[in-house]
Amino acid sequence: MDASAVIMMIIALGLVWGALVAALMHLRKHPEEPDSYDIDGDGKADAPPST
Repeated sequence: MDASAVIMMIIALGLVWGALVAALMHLRKHPEEPDSYDIDGDGKADAPPST
């Protein structure tokens, strides 16, 4: 491989892995919460469980 191909590969890998790390950090700070809780399975939203 040429040096330019290696440099482009390193940049591409850094971009992909950097975006993955950024997405994981964002999800850790802002976890997705369900819109409603259906604890008993009747299809109706129940009160969220106390934490």
